[in-house]
Amino acid sequence: MKFKPVRRRKSAETDKPLYAYPGLNRVIHERARLSVLTSLATHPRGLKFGELKALSGLTDGNLSRHLQVLVGSKLVDVTKKFERNRPQTFCQITASGRKRYADYVLELEKVVRDAAVAVKVPPARRRASLA
Repeated sequence: MKFKPVRRRKSAETDKPLYAYPGLNRVIHERARLSVLTSLATHPRGLKFGELKALSGLTDGNLSRHLQVLVGSKLVDVTKKFERNRPQTFCQITASGRKRYADYVLELEKVVRDAAVAVKVPPARRRASLA
């Protein structure tokens, strides 16, 4: 069986390859960071470190390292404060982080739609999976 290369089509409105997906941000796209950002996006007031750890399923060290990357990219703010004389680490998505996350999700939806068309998923199932 010979491999037949697929000709890349160009998008009508731009001169970029149709399936390039430039909006897939490498910082956000990593599974653990995507989990952290999704957790924080669904909790606009932010989360304590322990709550975020439980929602994302990460270990203390792993979560800490991913938060460093997200803080460095200005997607998340981390503050330390005291609650009942105990130190608490509080994490919150930034305004620019929320926008970048929303843009990323829109780009990811394009990937899912294109993939559904490629594998011939019926339109009714496509709409249900994106809901």
